[in-house]
Amino acid sequence: MNTQDSQFTQLVRENKSTIYSVCYMFSKDQDEVNDLFQEVLIKLWQGYEKFEGRSNMRTWVYKVSLNTCISIDRKKKSRATQPLLEGVDIFDESKEDNRQLEMLHKRITQLPPFDRAIILLWLENMSYDEIGAIVGISPKNVSVRLFRIKEKLKEMTTTQS
Repeated sequence: MNTQDSQFTQLVRENKSTIYSVCYMFSKDQDEVNDLFQEVLIKLWQGYEKFEGRSNMRTWVYKVSLNTCISIDRKKKSRATQPLLEGVDIFDESKEDNRQLEMLHKRITQLPPFDRAIILLWLENMSYDEIGAIVGISPKNVSVRLFRIKEKLKEMTTTQS
């Protein structure tokens, strides 16, 4: 294995949970999440040599992951499909935790892809500066959009209760 291959392997190891988190926000079906993960890895590999270090590696991984998932999500929406396995959950927590995670996931997946990306990054405890760098907007705009997204999610809570 050459140096570039081993560096890429290390990058994937360090960011595996990040990539899966992004993929999970775009699908609940385990097979589809795995497919998204593989597509993200392909895009990361294709862009790895061109990465110039203008942002940190984590920001770049998020950006590639989100852009890949958003692109595939748009294509998927034009071909309406139904997941084969309903109720499959990546997390193995208590039933109450699962129910809350499923409700949150359901609401987030109803958001437009750009808003979904912003809330996902916020849930990953990223700063407004980091979120802005990943999605290409100012930190102030991140703040405003997050406020609006949270309001949308609250509205979904009251209309679904």
